[in-house]
Amino acid sequence: MAIPDFRRHRRGFVQSAVAGSMLMPGILSELLAADAAPDPLAPKTPHFAAKAKSVIFLFMSGGVSHVDTFDPKPKLIADHGKSVVLDHPETRGRAGFEKLYLKKPDWKFRARGKSGIEVSEMFPHVGDRADDLAIIRSMHTDHSNHFNATLGMHTGSFTFARPSIGAWTSYGLGTVNRNLPSFVVLAPQMPYAGTQVWASDFLPGAHQGTRVVPGAEPVANLARRVPTQSRQQLELDALRDFNEGHLAERKDDPQLAARIKSFETAYGMQSELPATFDLSKETDETLGLYGVSRGQTDGFGWQCLAARRLVERGVRFVELIHTGSSGNWDSHGDMADHGRLAAQVDKPIAGLIADLKRTGLFDSTLVVWTSEFGRTPFHQSADAKGREHHNWGFSSWLAGAGVKKGLAYGATDEHGIRAVENKVHLHDFHATILHLMGLDHAKLTYRHGGRDYRLTDVHGRVVEELLV
Repeated sequence: MAIPDFRRHRRGFVQSAVAGSMLMPGILSELLAADAAPDPLAPKTPHFAAKAKSVIFLFMSGGVSHVDTFDPKPKLIADHGKSVVLDHPETRGRAGFEKLYLKKPDWKFRARGKSGIEVSEMFPHVGDRADDLAIIRSMHTDHSNHFNATLGMHTGSFTFARPSIGAWTSYGLGTVNRNLPSFVVLAPQMPYAGTQVWASDFLPGAHQGTRVVPGAEPVANLARRVPTQSRQQLELDALRDFNEGHLAERKDDPQLAARIKSFETAYGMQSELPATFDLSKETDETLGLYGVSRGQTDGFGWQCLAARRLVERGVRFVELIHTGSSGNWDSHGDMADHGRLAAQVDKPIAGLIADLKRTGLFDSTLVVWTSEFGRTPFHQSADAKGREHHNWGFSSWLAGAGVKKGLAYGATDEHGIRAVENKVHLHDFHATILHLMGLDHAKLTYRHGGRDYRLTDVHGRVVEELLV
């Protein structure tokens, strides 16, 4: 005769007992809590006091040219057309690239704001916010292929799938709003490296990013299919009881635990996400900041405004991926593409910073702008219209919580070819972002496959010079 599994049936016993008033409410709560699996999204205390509560991560997919945007190079202009000898990974062994020639930028730079930081005319509106930015002109990374560099910028790994920085943030801090995911990705098109960009990999599945596709229905199946919320709650409770019983016999199945948590998150999203993406109550002035028309449900301006509304509701990490309405920043053929793409994001990004400041969110929100790498300051011909991939040196910037304002940090050489002064590697970049969120990148680890993993692998330093 089989012995009953009282732990599995305890919930039913407790609920029956409550109906007969046999147990005190406090005892009931303890017994029901004992049945519940540990909550991976419960708020966690950071390693130390955090400057930032949320991150808005602006990713320009395809490789933005640093020498045309945030890294002025007068010497590159003066030496336009001169030949250089370089063993560059993107030109090595390619027919027609036996000789390389310096190529000047297609946009002029000028000093902006009180700080006098030079920003190119490609970004007039972002340039107006120069006094709010800490521009890193000495970024460098380990790979010049889109897939690998994009994977690296998001996971710290250039070769193998690893958890995204957003997933690590969720894992380290949990969430303060149980009705919304802790990590949201606004992505109209799939980026290089696909869903690995926001995956949780070996971390609990509850920490993976939730993709939102701008449009009339940003999240599929968001509308309830049952008549009332109370009816849906009853169905969800019943489903949870069955699932927890199933999970009790399969404790080592992380995908099952993640699936159970996903039902709860989906229920919360149906309650709160429609209002989050409803911009109808935003003023015309606010919509104008982002360049959004009333009733609009797509475009990078919509993404930026939606990001502000997500962080003010407690979402920890929001990534905005810009791939352009017809192609991304991979301007091999013609740098004029950069101008078209910049026009799509320039005003919205500047508007986001201005809106965060006026709503009081700027001091608790870290804004990150980056691409996977830069573009070559040279080509097979000085008159070539485009530029190739370039990982030896490029620009990124930070703004907001805990970041110095009006700062240009680090430098590439006189032609913008290599990062040479105060170099910031990708791992340093990640370590600094985590630090601003109150997380020690060396202590934020997860045991997997017999070893402890972290976002920065065994590298990385916090760039203290960027911090207030």
